[in-house]
Amino acid sequence: MEESQELTSEQDQNGEPTAKEETPQQEAAPAPSPEAQRIAELEAQLAQAKREAAENWNKYLRERADMENFRKRQERMAVDRVQREKRELFQKILGVMDNVERALKYQDTMDSQGLQQALRMLMWQMNEVMRGEGLTPVATVGETFDPYVHEAIEAVEDTDKPEGTVVEEVLKGYKLGDETLRPARVKVSAGNKQAQ
Repeated sequence: MEESQELTSEQDQNGEPTAKEETPQQEAAPAPSPEAQRIAELEAQLAQAKREAAENWNKYLRERADMENFRKRQERMAVDRVQREKRELFQKILGVMDNVERALKYQDTMDSQGLQQALRMLMWQMNEVMRGEGLTPVATVGETFDPYVHEAIEAVEDTDKPEGTVVEEVLKGYKLGDETLRPARVKVSAGNKQAQ
């Protein structure tokens, strides 16, 4: 029975007998020294660190490219939004300009009262366009002077108004939302100096 087992172990997968290689007994390899083991560990750690560094560098490059693409996309969207808003505003202003052209075309056939009426209508239409865009006029006459929305160009004495009150508007000012777009140019009361 031992002979059949030997035959089986000496046969390859096809059942063909194979030549049994007899190897001389190998001498046991000496155990690696602790220094060699430490070096092998450090080399393995270094290789792992290099792989991680390469992966992190690739992640960084991908994230940086994504951020750059995001920034460019946001810039395009902002430019598109501004263009769209400009287009909408100009469409509204063009309606007013068309009416100005019509008024100029027929100015010779209008009397002064008709021309004044046309100008008042144009002014109303323009104010409606501006109000629709959030532009509002700054209140002036009778208001207390506010340096954030008023620009004083003259101090007027001998008025019935208390000191610091706006008495005349020279140039209309406007606010866009809560922000002053253009301050109103005004004359301000300096109080009544003769009464003192």
